[in-house]
Amino acid sequence: MNNTSDPALANILARVLGGARLIPVLTVPDPATAAPLAEALTAGGATCAEVTFRAHGAEQVLREMAAHGGLTVGAGTVLTPEQAERAVQAGARFVVSPGYDEEVVAKCRELGVPVVPGIATATELMRALRAGLDTVKLFPAEALGGLATLLALGAPFPQTRFVPTGGIRPEQLAAYLAVPSVLAVGGSWMATATHLARGDYATIRRLTREAVDRSAL
Repeated sequence: MNNTSDPALANILARVLGGARLIPVLTVPDPATAAPLAEALTAGGATCAEVTFRAHGAEQVLREMAAHGGLTVGAGTVLTPEQAERAVQAGARFVVSPGYDEEVVAKCRELGVPVVPGIATATELMRALRAGLDTVKLFPAEALGGLATLLALGAPFPQTRFVPTGGIRPEQLAAYLAVPSVLAVGGSWMATATHLARGDYATIRRLTREAVDRSAL
């Protein structure tokens, strides 16, 4: 794999996200909920979302949510190059992985789609930087030590942009986003499996609006 940054993909993630600093992370077990979920998220002010590949039917969910004009949709929990290819074919505009995998990164580069690999250590971060990536997902952020760990990792690598995800609570959002190296924050509290099972789109809309307002502070 090329160990230098691809100029065509440099900073493309920030452009794909369109300035969004909040990424709802969605595990959607029933594709039938995709359209009303997309509507609730956009009504709450969200402009992008990450659909995890953990659930059966994730590709159909991606297709339906990507077809919703108000959302830029990416694929999360992508573990293999084959999943990355399927995700992009389904409409994913960016790919997120829980860890750093060279083959997944190489496939995303081949497909021309930005990838955000997960890192938990300085060693993993150095591997990502050596591969030409400047944006990584700190995961699981809170279990790793939260803001203290993010700041400690960021200090020796000032060129890095972080997307902390995992265990972050709504009241912590503003503190994370106040860190200059944080590009965006991923969170799953806005649309949980319980919300979707109940068809509680009003709560999804409210929680999304509250999170978007917090991210703008």
